[in-house]
Amino acid sequence: MRSADERPRAQGGDGPGARPLTAAAAGGFVERHGLWDERQHVAAGQVRRVIDELGLDKVRFSFADQHGVLRGKTLTREAVPGALRSGVTAPSSLLLKDTSGRTVFPVFSGGGLADGRFAGAGDVVLVPDMTTFRVLPWAERTGWILCDLYHPDGTPAAFCSRGLLRGRLAALADAGYDLTVGVELEFHVYRPAAEGAVPVAPGRPGAPGPAPEVAPLSSGSQLLHEEGLDRLDDLVDLLYRGLTGLDLPLRSLELEFGPSQLELTLDARDAAQAADDALLARAAVRQICRRNGYHATFMSRPATVETASSGWHLHQSLRHRATGEAAFDPAPDPAPDAEPSSAPGSVSGSAPREPLSPVGRHYLAGLLEHAPAATVFTTPTVNGYKRYLPMSLAPDRVVWGIDNKGAMVRVVGARGEGGARLENRSGEPAANPYLYIASQVVSGMDGMARRLDPGPPTTDPYDAGARGLPGSLDQALNALDADPVFAKALGQDVVSWFTTIKRAEFARYLAHVSDWEQREYFDLV
Repeated sequence: MRSADERPRAQGGDGPGARPLTAAAAGGFVERHGLWDERQHVAAGQVRRVIDELGLDKVRFSFADQHGVLRGKTLTREAVPGALRSGVTAPSSLLLKDTSGRTVFPVFSGGGLADGRFAGAGDVVLVPDMTTFRVLPWAERTGWILCDLYHPDGTPAAFCSRGLLRGRLAALADAGYDLTVGVELEFHVYRPAAEGAVPVAPGRPGAPGPAPEVAPLSSGSQLLHEEGLDRLDDLVDLLYRGLTGLDLPLRSLELEFGPSQLELTLDARDAAQAADDALLARAAVRQICRRNGYHATFMSRPATVETASSGWHLHQSLRHRATGEAAFDPAPDPAPDAEPSSAPGSVSGSAPREPLSPVGRHYLAGLLEHAPAATVFTTPTVNGYKRYLPMSLAPDRVVWGIDNKGAMVRVVGARGEGGARLENRSGEPAANPYLYIASQVVSGMDGMARRLDPGPPTTDPYDAGARGLPGSLDQALNALDADPVFAKALGQDVVSWFTTIKRAEFARYLAHVSDWEQREYFDLV
C-alpha cells in the first residue's frame, strides 16, 4: 500500500464538508474476536490517514466468492469507522450460489450445511484485511479493501476461499516451505457491436440474460505482432495505468494468438499475495474496459473464438522457509570427468542433469497424480473444458515436459533469479485464484509426503496413449469424488459444498437446448 504522501493530491480531502475520519473505537467485533494482528492495526491507521487526506467519499469492502467473483458493499466515508470496528455483514447465501446467482442449497429448511451455519441465509461478517487497501485509479474518490469472511461467533466462515488457501499455505509452512506464484492471464476484449455501451440484458437466477453482442478488436493469428498491439495502444495504455495505479506488479501486456485476445503477466510473489493480485487484476480489467466502451471477458472460449482459447498459466516454486533458498533447483552440474550419457536432457560428453531437485520431482509428481481431481478447481466452468484440444498449445494429457508448451506441466529450468519452477498450463482464467492455488498445494504436498516420482518427461505431449485430462466438468467432478486427498486436506464439507454447486451448474447446462442442437436436428428429424 502506498503511504498517504504518495497519493495524488488532486483527489484532496479539504473540500467543503470533509470531516476527519476518526479512529475506530475499541470493543467491536474485530477486537472482541482478536481478528487483527499488529500489522493490521498499523495498516488501519495508515488507511484512515489516506482517506482523510484524499477526501475519499466511498470505500468498497469486497470478498471473493466461490467462483472468484468479487462481492461486497460500498460504504460511505461516515460508515467506514464502524466497518473497521465490526466488519460488514452480508447474506451467507452468497457462498451457496452457482454462476447464475441461484442458491443451490435449501437454506430456508436448514440444508444441513456446515452444522446449520447457513440456515435461513443468515449473515456472514466481512472483516477487512487492511493491508490490501487501494485507491481506485478509475473511480472518483473511492477506496477498495479485500475482506475475509467470518461467522457471527467469530470463527472463520466455512467456505471462505481466501481462508482455505491460507490454511493450505500454513500446512506447507509447517512442512518447511513457502510457495512463490507467478500469474499469466489470457483474456478477450471486444467492442459492442452497436453504438454505445454494452447493454444490460435482464435475467434471473438459473437463467441469465443473453450475452451482449460484440465485435473483435483484432483479426488474430499474429502472435506478439507489434503493429497489432500498437493498433490497440489506447486500450493497452488504459490497462497499464489502471493496473499499475492499483499497485499490481504488472510485468507485461501482450497480443495473443486469437482474435481480440490479450495476455497480462504479473511478477512472481508469495502465493497468498499472488492470489489477491489475480483477483484484483481481473476485476480491474473488466471495470476499466466497461468504463471505456469495451467488453472484457476471462471466459476461456467465447463463441467468437475458433483458433485460440484463453488459459491461466500458473508458475509455482517452493522456497526453503528457513533459508529462503529455491527448493526446486537441481544439484550443481556434474563434474567434467563424469561418464557421458545420451539420456534426455544430457549434453554430449556429460552426465544427465536433472531439471529438478528431488523435492521438485515429488511436488511435480503430486500435480500429475491428482490432476484429474484438481481440474475441478483449475477449470471450474463448463466452457473451460472446450479448451482441452490436441496440438493447440493447451494441454489435453496429464504429462510433463522440459520447456514444452504442449505439456500440462512445463518445467522451466533454473536460470537467473528465482530458480527452477513448474508451469501448470491446464487452468482457465476464470478460476477462483485461491482454490486454484490451493489445489496445487494439496496435490504437491501429497507428492512430497509419498515421495512420488513423475517418470520421464514427455517427448509427445499429445500422445493418445497418455492419460487424458477430464473431458468435461462432470468427468472432473467424478474424479474429485474418487480422490480422497482433497477431502482430507480441505475437509469433506468443503469438497461436498463445491461439487454440489458445480453439479447443479452442469445439470443446468445439460438441460439447456443449445444453438448447435437446434441447427443439427430441428429441420432434420
